[in-house]
This record gives sequence, structure tokens and C-alpha cells, in this order.
Amino acid sequence: MATGRTHRPATRSRGIPEATVARLPLYLRALTALSERSVPTVSSEELAAAAGVNSAKLRKDFSYLGSYGTRGVGYDVEYLVYQISRELGLTQDWPVVIVGIGNLGAALANYGGFASRGFRVAALIDADPAMAGKPVAGIPVQHTDDLERIIEDNGVSIGVIATPAGAAQQVCDRLVAAGVTSILNFAPTVLSVPDGVDVRKVDLSIELQILAFHEQRKAGEEAAAAEGTIPAATRGDSADQGPDGDVPAVMPA
Repeated sequence: MATGRTHRPATRSRGIPEATVARLPLYLRALTALSERSVPTVSSEELAAAAGVNSAKLRKDFSYLGSYGTRGVGYDVEYLVYQISRELGLTQDWPVVIVGIGNLGAALANYGGFASRGFRVAALIDADPAMAGKPVAGIPVQHTDDLERIIEDNGVSIGVIATPAGAAQQVCDRLVAAGVTSILNFAPTVLSVPDGVDVRKVDLSIELQILAFHEQRKAGEEAAAAEGTIPAATRGDSADQGPDGDVPAVMPA
């Protein structure tokens, strides 16, 4: 089976917008659920509702894949599953290393969704000598001293960082120097990487802060409604939305 080290997905060369790429996993998740229920076809409206987007945006996204569906029939579920999986590179084997096997790292190692989506956890790495050799999710933890050798031996191009913030940049630098070109960062810090290296950041505290903002806004709207007035700043006017009707992400300063 091909490994992630020698094969890259074709999305960039095909000119698919990043916003569309970000939605493809949502479509794939919805389509996989339909496939598991043996649903043969799905309309754009049904699939859009299941993925949480509007149907016009879905049809536009699928046009980049060259998939337009059949009028009166809809989209072939199995074909779309294959087509999106191929576009995302999920028809290949992607060996992944997780660095930082604390509570979060251990939880990620035990997550069954990696293998079912084409990601094989090739190694678990931690700086604590006491962790060396300890099995987590059936995989023995290895020490960070061996990081470069592990990357080379397993042909790894995707690394997951689940270390404390203070150690994340050093780990990132070593991963990149060893040949890793894509990083999923769970550490609460911004990583600096050279051109050609992709970083996706997952910060649960930021997501909670965004939810807190919306909760506060809803509370303000309810209070204003009780008083008979709705402040302009909380009405959700179209001027506050992006060109596709999306509310821009709110990031803390």
C-alpha cells in the first residue's frame, strides 16, 4: 500500500479552494452514514442538511470535483464516498506519529477514528523516560531521543503534537527537520514553520471562548427582547456576514 511519504493529495493542483477542502470531510461523514444504511442516492438538499451547509454551496463544492449529480435522482452515495476519499488522500495509508502522551495524547492514541479513515498511528513518542516502553492503545511509547529515526523508519509525513505549549515549537522543529510536512497541533501555542509545511491547530479553549461569546450574545438578545428592543449589534444583520452567508470566526485578541 502506498505511504503518505511518497504520495500527496491532488487538491491543490486541481485548484480546489481551501474552504471547499475544509467542507469535504463534513460531506464524507454524512455520506458514510448514508452508505452504512445502504442508501443508494441522496439529493443535494438532503446531503447539505446532513452536512450542515446550504445546498447551493454543496453543489458548487462538488462542481470542483467534477460531480454534478443526476436531475431527479441526486448523487450516487458510494461513488461520492470514493471520489471525496480519493480527493482527500484517504485511499492511501498515512502513517502518523503522536508526540506527547499525556492525557490528551493517550486519548488520541485510543481514538478509533484514525484507522477507519486511513490514518495509521505508527508511533507514540514522549520525553518522559518513565513512559518508554509503556503500551498505550497497544503501542509501546518511545522516547523523543529516537524521534528522527522513528520518522525515517516509518516514512511519516504527518505529525500530531500534544505536548505542553513550552515544548511544542522544539518538537515541531525536529519533526520538520526529520521530513514531516503536515502537523496537527493540539498544544495551546502558535507554531512557526517554513514554507511547504502545513499546520492545523486545534485549540479547545478558543472554541469554548467562541461558544461563550455566542451564549453572551443570546442572553443579551433575550434581555433586549424582554424589554422590547433588539440592539443592532446583536441582530445578526447581513452586514456582519461573509459573502456566503457565513458569520466570520471570532478570535480572541
